[in-house]
Amino acid sequence: MNPNALVLFPDLLAEPSPVRTTGLLPSHRLEDLIAAGHVRASTPILPDQIQPSSIDLRLGPLAYKVRASFLPNRHATVQKKLTDLQIGQLDLSKSALLERGSVYIVPLQEELYLPDDFSGKANPKSSTGRLDVFTRLITDYGSSFEDIRPGYRGKLYAEIVPLTFPVIVREGTRLNQLRIRRKNPPSSDQMLFDLHEQEPIVYSQDELPLEPVVYRRGLWLQVDLQGIGSDIVGYKAKRDTDPIDLAKVDYYEPRDFWEPLYRSEHNSLILEPSEFYILTSKNKVSVPPQMAAEMLPFDPAVGEFRVHYAGFFDPGFGWSPDGSVGSHAVLEVRSHAVPSLIEDGQIVVSLSYEPLLAPPIKLYGREIGSSYQSQGLTLSKHFKRP
Repeated sequence: MNPNALVLFPDLLAEPSPVRTTGLLPSHRLEDLIAAGHVRASTPILPDQIQPSSIDLRLGPLAYKVRASFLPNRHATVQKKLTDLQIGQLDLSKSALLERGSVYIVPLQEELYLPDDFSGKANPKSSTGRLDVFTRLITDYGSSFEDIRPGYRGKLYAEIVPLTFPVIVREGTRLNQLRIRRKNPPSSDQMLFDLHEQEPIVYSQDELPLEPVVYRRGLWLQVDLQGIGSDIVGYKAKRDTDPIDLAKVDYYEPRDFWEPLYRSEHNSLILEPSEFYILTSKNKVSVPPQMAAEMLPFDPAVGEFRVHYAGFFDPGFGWSPDGSVGSHAVLEVRSHAVPSLIEDGQIVVSLSYEPLLAPPIKLYGREIGSSYQSQGLTLSKHFKRP
């Protein structure tokens, strides 16, 4: 056991211990990590950046427009790659427009100085994914996107590519969220069955527990093309729209940016290449307080389309101490090279659960300003709600 972990979390030495020794860090452990200087920032980290099991990351004051997406790999820093690839700079201390289809690299305000047995994983925030803003975390000497190797010490960078809508951002805009884990918690199909036995994690639309479909350590979900209390089963993004300012909430008219998709005679939909869709799961899911979950974005076994860009679910999503009934998972869908037919009830995505070191002090929900608890078919928070 790394001695740094014992200094941070002395209760891990307790026998018998009420907490796990491996897993994702809950909110209060993330605060401990910040207080110990393992997570630092150029400006103070704000309390509302700390989510139940993740930290919101903020853009710094400068963006680099680059010729192409890249990974620095093990022989280079991000800054060294930028020297060769940048074609312009944007000042984010005010507001700046990120053009559709262009690639930007932004140094983040937060930096990491992790103990040796702590690693990280990043995801786009839900509102980022629902705007089809493709963003990934990069680290110095990194050989994969989103993953932060154990013991990483250094800067963090966001790669940002607006794919459908041009967007307006500024210093402090939060597009990514970071999870930190200690060691590698075990995962198995049986763990999901046991979890569901203790407390259901999947429900029908009428809020009855369902038998989980579990395969390859994931809870598999179906797409809804019948409509949840409405003839509208999804939305297709319009092209050539005005920019979306990410600081504006409940502001834009959906009809200016989205085409509603109505239930068809056959309860099916053809996904056209290069188009972006918002759909929803037929199942409702629950993430109990001791767990977090991640929706895996692409599996060629179920079709040639990507189903989720912002796939992280904090503890408490769809869960209630009064009895869980679940929340629908919103699917951000983009077909690949060929048109793809999907049908109502088709299995399209897998949800992977991961344990926390301990239940967090706060849970996902309206009490902490979460935007998508008890959601149905829901656009990002920037659009006016019906």
